[in-house]
Amino acid sequence: MRTLCSSTLIGEFFVIGFAGLVAMKDPDLSTSTVWTVSGIAMFLCVALCGVVTRPGGVALGWALQIALIASGVFVPTMYFMGAVFAALWWASVHYGRKIDEAKARFAAQADASTTPDAA
Repeated sequence: MRTLCSSTLIGEFFVIGFAGLVAMKDPDLSTSTVWTVSGIAMFLCVALCGVVTRPGGVALGWALQIALIASGVFVPTMYFMGAVFAALWWASVHYGRKIDEAKARFAAQADASTTPDAA
């Protein structure tokens, strides 16, 4: 799960950076505000890569997805990009867990086949 989720988060890191560049063109937003918010969101993306498998990591990822969609208020394209990344996040979590379960099953089978029976 960690690999899939981390890949999604790194993709979001770049999208948030590009959205910050677009948001800078809005005359109602100050450059410092845009880069403070974008910088915090980008840092969260990288930090979540390390804690995604810990308790609450997936929930924090969902909070980031909601914030990404909500950023569409300032950059309307982010409504679409946020929805795309929310779908990618769901797929990463869902299929990542299935892959982890399959790996554990295969490891258990391999361990059982290499252990001699005590008969």
